Amino acid sequence: MKSKLIYRISIGLISAMMVFSAYSYFTNPEVVAGFDHLGFPSFFRVELAIAKLIGVGVLLLPFVPNFLKEWAFAGFIITFISAFIAHAVNGDPASAFIGPLLALTLIITAYIYHRKLHSQTV
Repeated sequence: MKSKLIYRISIGLISAMMVFSAYSYFTNPEVVAGFDHLGFPSFFRVELAIAKLIGVGVLLLPFVPNFLKEWAFAGFIITFISAFIAHAVNGDPASAFIGPLLALTLIITAYIYHRKLHSQTV
């Protein structure tokens, strides 16, 4: 019961964060400016927003096979590590690192508890 609660809270929080960030990628001019600051082309922002929405769907929909969920977890982990590196390399303040590190912590927690709840070999 405890494992299921931790999993649901962590996956719920990360999903909400990803939906909000995807929405911001499409609508917030400050986010557009942030991607420009980091040196990324505009199409990458749109591509990343779509990928985040697909990833959330894969993680939340119960009929999606576990092997696809594993890929979604991996994609999010790579995204959060990459965001951390992008902010660090561009000399952004430490406050810019908090979001990616928090998201990384949440997705790793969700992954650990996903594995506990769905013991399978990969």
